[in-house]
Amino acid sequence: MGVLLTVTGVSKSFSGLRAVQDVSFTVNDGEIFAVIGPNGAGKTTLFNMIAGAFPPDAGGIVFAGARLDGVAPDEACRRGIGRTFQMVRPFPALTVEENVTVGALLHARDVAATRPAVRDVLERLDLYDKRSQRASALTLPDRKRLEVARALATRPKLLLLDEVMAGLRPTETDRMVAILRELNRTGLTILLIEHVMRAVMALASRILVLHHGAAIAEGPPGQVVRDPAVLSSYLGAEAV
Repeated sequence: MGVLLTVTGVSKSFSGLRAVQDVSFTVNDGEIFAVIGPNGAGKTTLFNMIAGAFPPDAGGIVFAGARLDGVAPDEACRRGIGRTFQMVRPFPALTVEENVTVGALLHARDVAATRPAVRDVLERLDLYDKRSQRASALTLPDRKRLEVARALATRPKLLLLDEVMAGLRPTETDRMVAILRELNRTGLTILLIEHVMRAVMALASRILVLHHGAAIAEGPPGQVVRDPAVLSSYLGAEAV
């Protein structure tokens, strides 16, 4: 199993406030890797640097053997970085199928050419029966799965998931966990930010913990959730 993503010493500040400070980690090809930490820890800022929303102030990012830091978001997507956002905002007037088609057009010459791939994505995310519904009519769990479907339609090598299980009931969380496991079995590498620890523990092979922009722990889930620094800053004594 080779390394797909290497993040080395990345830092980012906004108006003098250090959002991410000297963070390094690797994600292996085919792995599910989780980033956790309290609100404001720098998790989404880290995602934004990987996805090309803005460049790091220091450090470097290498994806599939090529430098990624400073690359524009559309180019990062073409190279194989797919992502979701905390705020789920599909095109509300478009149908579920049309929303997914927008992502699929990245690698297709026209809408007709996207149809087999779009159907496959809709079936994987349990959305095929709702393909003709407008996105504005979907429930939150369906909108969350549509967000994943839109990213998956871009045919990523690495899928960045930003709190896709936030706000879901336990049964819907379990449904999403099952979907993500199945996607990972196809060879898709997943890097996720998540506060729902039952999902993190079920999915991730390794966890990175951020606090005040810095990495305070990294390792297998069972080891990380017992780390004293993680317990005191994020999880609390009840996690043991």
